[in-house]
Amino acid sequence: MSESRAFCPRCGDAVPERSASDADGGPDGTASERASGHANDPLRPGAEVELCDSCYFEDFDFVDAPERIDVRVCSCCGAVHRGKRWVDVGAEDYTDIAIEEVSEALGVHVDVEDVAWQIDPEQVDQNTIRMHCYFTGVVRGTPVDEQVTVPVKIARQTCTRCGRIAGDYYASIVQIRAEDRTPTTEETERAEEIANRIVADMEETGDRNAFVTETSETPDGLNIKVSTNKIGKKIANKMVEEFGGTVNDAETLVTEDEDGNEVYRVTFAVRLPPYTPGDVIDLEDDGGPVIVRSARGNLKGVRATTGERYEASYEEGNSPEARRLGTLEDAVETTVVTVEDDNAVQVLDPETYQAKTVARPDYFDPDAETVPVLKSRAGLHVLPDERDD
Repeated sequence: MSESRAFCPRCGDAVPERSASDADGGPDGTASERASGHANDPLRPGAEVELCDSCYFEDFDFVDAPERIDVRVCSCCGAVHRGKRWVDVGAEDYTDIAIEEVSEALGVHVDVEDVAWQIDPEQVDQNTIRMHCYFTGVVRGTPVDEQVTVPVKIARQTCTRCGRIAGDYYASIVQIRAEDRTPTTEETERAEEIANRIVADMEETGDRNAFVTETSETPDGLNIKVSTNKIGKKIANKMVEEFGGTVNDAETLVTEDEDGNEVYRVTFAVRLPPYTPGDVIDLEDDGGPVIVRSARGNLKGVRATTGERYEASYEEGNSPEARRLGTLEDAVETTVVTVEDDNAVQVLDPETYQAKTVARPDYFDPDAETVPVLKSRAGLHVLPDERDD
């Protein structure tokens, strides 16, 4: 009986039979001659025959490795350039980055099974890491191993974000102002806190374009320069949400981008209400002074004469016609002489030390020996004791 056998098309030696998985060069059976261990059959155009082990291993490359890998890192923030963008990695040294880059760049022959490998980094100098890579595996039942060395060069540059920060780049200005007054220290400090918190939250989501360029005090308030219009809008809206007031924005054309699109810088003007919580104001409506509790939306407070709640009308909003008499911090402690009735109490005038009868608001404590009072153009009034809040 005759026996049909395959022969190597390159050397003519007989090729032993193999299983389908050993003979197949890949999942779709269309791998190249070098990758699959097959060659075109010279007698049957379009057909393929398998190479013998000897010819196969002559062309066999276990590992495909680049001659060198260049890694671009930012010398300011440590970010790594990958693809078309910079990525924060939080690494103090770049050995792990080099290992990751080499691991992604190395390729192993598709026919090799049971692949095991390791990388041994060697720090040559500050900007060079030599990666010694060791591979073992099995192909066609034969154990194979290979060692390759890939130098990794660290190129220290400046990322887009750090370049913008160094160049004082900004796309938006938030101006913190107040109506008929200068913003308080609490308001300006809170504005800075809001700006830094918003930027930090955006950075945590991977937004590398978020940063505060500069904060500067002016005679009439605070200016905050930020990197995007989105951040500026968030800061302005948050300030109004917490303190009340209004926001107006204005665009200024500054340049055109590389695609010819117009680029605008936006100024967000935050105008805080004229009165702040703790102010004592006189509405001149015969109802007595009002101690301001909130300026968000309509102004709200309590009457210093009765303790009754007060809220400005929709038309008046947060800035009703009034004059400022002082603040809770301006109050001085004085002695209670006697409680006359439900509506009046006698206290010592803090300037003349004479007993005076004044209105008794419902927040007055009849057992108190001393109370805070404010003397102003509107007279002498008992104020709430903030220590009880």
